Amino acid sequence: MNYWIAKSEPEAYSWQQLVKDGKTAWTGVRNFTARNNLRAMKKGDIVLFYHSGEEKSVVGISRVEKEFYPDPTADEGDWACVDLAAVKPVTKPVSLAQIKGNKILRETKLAKQGRLSVSPLTKAEFDQMLKLAETNV
Repeated sequence: MNYWIAKSEPEAYSWQQLVKDGKTAWTGVRNFTARNNLRAMKKGDIVLFYHSGEEKSVVGISRVEKEFYPDPTADEGDWACVDLAAVKPVTKPVSLAQIKGNKILRETKLAKQGRLSVSPLTKAEFDQMLKLAETNV
């Protein structure tokens, strides 16, 4: 199993909307590194849901339901998307400040490459996020 973090501005698509929808196609990614990360996702992988914008925190846990396929919102180019399903909210949101201040998490792509919308986490990073979120999967 692999672990990921996916970012969305709550005004565009929020954790609450994913919970309401149950699952969604994670479309609209237009960065080559993030696209390659989407292509590496496997069914069953766990994805932390991060609200960007003003909130800047991990707010939920989702799961890859369908591996990558062509992004139907792309007018041109070789873009990909995956289907994500809501699993559960975190007990305590994990802020970007906490992530950057944490010895284990400060080297994550989220902390280092803030513009990257989909990025991998190691098992140790994922476990640390859950510890800070006071949540189990």
